Amino acid sequence: MTASMLEKRSEQYVTVSTGDIRYHDIGNGPVLVLLHGSGPGATAWSNFGSNIEVLSKRFRVLGIDMPGWGGSHAVRVRERDHAATLLEVLDALEIGRVAVVGNSMGAVTALAFAARHPERVTHVVTMGAAMVGQQMIFGPADGPTEGLKVLFQAYRDPSPRNMMRLVDVMTFDSSGNSEEVAVERSTNTLMYPEHRENFVADLDEHLPIILKPATLSEIAGIKVPVLLLHGRDDRVLSVENSLRLVSTIKDARLVIINRCGHWVQLEHSDEFNRIVTSFIEGT
Repeated sequence: MTASMLEKRSEQYVTVSTGDIRYHDIGNGPVLVLLHGSGPGATAWSNFGSNIEVLSKRFRVLGIDMPGWGGSHAVRVRERDHAATLLEVLDALEIGRVAVVGNSMGAVTALAFAARHPERVTHVVTMGAAMVGQQMIFGPADGPTEGLKVLFQAYRDPSPRNMMRLVDVMTFDSSGNSEEVAVERSTNTLMYPEHRENFVADLDEHLPIILKPATLSEIAGIKVPVLLLHGRDDRVLSVENSLRLVSTIKDARLVIINRCGHWVQLEHSDEFNRIVTSFIEGT
């Protein structure tokens, strides 16, 4: 089965209090939830297309489009609470405990969910996580990073040129399938114009990208095992974020990958799949 066929066949919808949520449901076994990042055109599939089929051989994989992205309902930032949405989705699907894997914005959601609903979480894996609300010592202190500036511009103008710039800044080496990824992101962005319009409106109002992140005390209270993956060459959220997290969370370990940008799961997909499987299975 081709990736596009698998993507379409696994697509499902569930209704929560705020609207309809699109998700992909593939495989059997312990449940593994995949949470995407915040970039234009981001969806569960675009963020984890290199991982879902492999991981679904060992887990029941749920790839969820969060409100404001992909096939899920449109929403302004002040109405978002992704951790609460995840809880509603799991309740609606009658799923108990899960392992949560999140990239960037999805990592923030994963940590907030583990902090607020520990009884529903077995493991947490983050890639390119942000230590929201904590000033970095070595990263930009008073403004967005290089990567976030490019991300914001791609939202304002999702042209092929800007999408290529986005792929370049998100990765260490964009010489591979960058054009394919840029086309996919551009197509997704244009397919759901209300998502882009809402995001740009929030930028114009200087609203935060992420609402209701976990506080420092909540993060410090996380007791489930946490695996932090971070690209050494991340130009969107510096590796210092994960260094702060690993020093805050009691049961945490950090893997820093050289020659890797913000998309660990795409740039180093084989290693990512292997590490995540081993971590969750305890092997």
